[in-house]
Amino acid sequence: MERSYGINNGCDKTNFGNLNGYADADTGYGGPLNVYRTVREYEKAGVAALHLEDQTFPKRCGHLEGKTVIPLEEMVSKLHAACDARTDPDLVLIARTDALAVTGLDDTLRRCVAYVEAGADVIFVEALRSREEMERVRRELDVPLLFNAVEHGKSPLLPVAELEQLGFKLVIFPGSLLLAGYTLACRVLRTLKTQGTTAALLDEMASVRDVFDLMGMQEFLALDAKWAARCPTGDAVPRG
Repeated sequence: MERSYGINNGCDKTNFGNLNGYADADTGYGGPLNVYRTVREYEKAGVAALHLEDQTFPKRCGHLEGKTVIPLEEMVSKLHAACDARTDPDLVLIARTDALAVTGLDDTLRRCVAYVEAGADVIFVEALRSREEMERVRRELDVPLLFNAVEHGKSPLLPVAELEQLGFKLVIFPGSLLLAGYTLACRVLRTLKTQGTTAALLDEMASVRDVFDLMGMQEFLALDAKWAARCPTGDAVPRG
């Protein structure tokens, strides 16, 4: 993913109400100088937190095979750059490591300690494979932890309450809506092919009005009516 796409997407998402945006900044899109710019741009976009990872570039999904990681010292330099770039003290910097599947748990923990010393606020160990690994990470790291819940991935799908008991302060579900949407899309297409209509699926679909209202239609209609009422009598109100 390109940095500009991620930043623009993050900016769009932070415009929804008072939600705090959390951005996946991948590898920082280059070396320390690139990381510095990336953090500055995400901060300007209004995100509340972002994570940087220690995979080589180009990277791949953390739950796939064949990953590689950069040297610990290189990631530490990137984190120093990220901390120096931060102007908002409330911006949360999350360090993600993919070393577990590459160099093992001992090296993963060594990296985590170094990343915290470099300034990371939260540690994200990607693709933890068992409760035992989770418990060891919790025992050896005195820092907030993030858990990545990926359906059909390498990590056990434990309830959030149980993950909290294991010491995780943040839990993300980055692919849940995408995977569910794919399944439903396939079902809709199969139904159309076999029945020629989606009537049998109406109970599983939102109404058009529900979707429009979610996007703020009522507020926009109220503004349109307000401005139309201010027009002198007889003047036409242009419509887009």
